[in-house]
Amino acid sequence: VQLQASGGGLVQAGGSLRLSCAAAGGTFSRYDVAWFRQAPGKEREFVSAMRWNGGHTYYADSVKGRFTISRDNTKTTMFLQMNSLKPEDSAVYYCAATSRVILSAVRIASSYASWGQGTQVTVSS
Repeated sequence: VQLQASGGGLVQAGGSLRLSCAAAGGTFSRYDVAWFRQAPGKEREFVSAMRWNGGHTYYADSVKGRFTISRDNTKTTMFLQMNSLKPEDSAVYYCAATSRVILSAVRIASSYASWGQGTQVTVSS
């Protein structure tokens, strides 16, 4: 499946952004999906994930309560609603997808076979 992320931008601390990731070329409804982010000089880190049927969601502790992952399988699109943004949320955000990932590997980037190109999020203080 091919993924195309969008929705990044520049926002002040405390603001909100909604990222989107459109999928094409695969059966999106069968994929587990996730968002990761990477700041300059840092490793790619897990942000959030959702099971193929939306039944389970997972969040990094640093974003829990502020970010919400969702998906619309009819539109083959996934979303990341980001509220109460902080400067430390600044990074390139990547969407990812794969067929069934085991629970212990949900937060591991190498578990995901398909990646979007990334969208820049910058939060000013």
